[in-house]
Amino acid sequence: MNRLVQGDVGAGKTAVAASVCYTMVKNGFQAAFMAPTEILARQHYDNLSELLKNTDVRVALLTGSLKESEKKRVRAALAEGEIDLVIGTHALITDKTEFANLGLAVTDEQHRFGVAQRAKLLGKGENPHLLVMSATPIPRTLGLIIFGDLDISVIDELPPSRKPVRTVLRSAADRPKIYRFIKSEIAAGRQAFIVCPLIEEGETDNLASAEEYAADLMLHDFADIPVAVVHGKTKPEEKERIMADFAANRYALLVSTTVVEVGVDVPNASVMMIENAERFGLSQLHQLRGRVGRGSFQSYCILVSDARNPVTTERMRVICSTNDGFQIADEDLKMRGPGDFFGERQHGLPQMAIADFADTKALELSQKIADDILFTYRDLRSDELRLLKAEVDRLFARGGQNTMN
Repeated sequence: MNRLVQGDVGAGKTAVAASVCYTMVKNGFQAAFMAPTEILARQHYDNLSELLKNTDVRVALLTGSLKESEKKRVRAALAEGEIDLVIGTHALITDKTEFANLGLAVTDEQHRFGVAQRAKLLGKGENPHLLVMSATPIPRTLGLIIFGDLDISVIDELPPSRKPVRTVLRSAADRPKIYRFIKSEIAAGRQAFIVCPLIEEGETDNLASAEEYAADLMLHDFADIPVAVVHGKTKPEEKERIMADFAANRYALLVSTTVVEVGVDVPNASVMMIENAERFGLSQLHQLRGRVGRGSFQSYCILVSDARNPVTTERMRVICSTNDGFQIADEDLKMRGPGDFFGERQHGLPQMAIADFADTKALELSQKIADDILFTYRDLRSDELRLLKAEVDRLFARGGQNTMN
């Protein structure tokens, strides 16, 4: 298996991963599940341990923050085959981590890992199966290019208990009313996020900085409510602690930059307020909205923006009209083009000029031809393929990548 599973937050990707891990262990192999952050790894560890508690599958956690003695113990047990399923962070791909018989590698939030990291995890076993998961909806055309080496499966439904998040656009003048609404949700026992854009030096002053914004809220509108703040400069261990405290409901309100875009599962959170919403792409807005709506109660996403140019107006119309991540991703691709779709998070892609992204058939045919070439020749070093290899090398060299072997 070499497969990407896409599905919105809460679609059931973890349940799929758990069943594949269970099948692998029952066939005598080990499974590794890699998450991009400590808090996500611990969350998956708790969920998978619960799902597999009445089985004889031995589950362990391996992250950088564990005591050195505990890491040594887990690594020794992995090497001896005494652990069946290990969930962890980049600690899984260090040279010290060895497996007795790795048969399956699972990565969560695939866009947060580079190609080299994925390859390093796969290198821990003898050609193990690969399952990668992403809650970031990727248009089919882009998926065929970026994940051309993977089969793509889509889970396009949510559990029946989930209510769609209600999304509305409001102006800055509506802030007092929005704050009153957030306070009413908190009074009912819920929690809320307020997201500010990433602030860079020299940017205009009217954009809310997360720290200043949170300080103002703590002094005025939310003086009687526990408020936390995280941003890009928050130290990783401090950020992990704050997010864990928020998940445990020690804070009712979390003010942050987009560091919460992919983060901890907080089913109790019911409001996502996004300041200066015009500064975010559609897919990013959808990801942020996915932080709420994870419980059984009604949740809300409130976009705050005074920008009224045609592009912004259309973007806000799309996000307010649908919760379908794939429809949003397609619209985002049309509006922004392929080069900007992932921003700087997607590493390892050459700069490609693509004439017509709507031509899915041509992309599918290209993928089949590539599969056929690799099936016949195994790699591009064959003399018959020297012109093709030269063209591939030229393409990747132009994108600032190393040439291919």
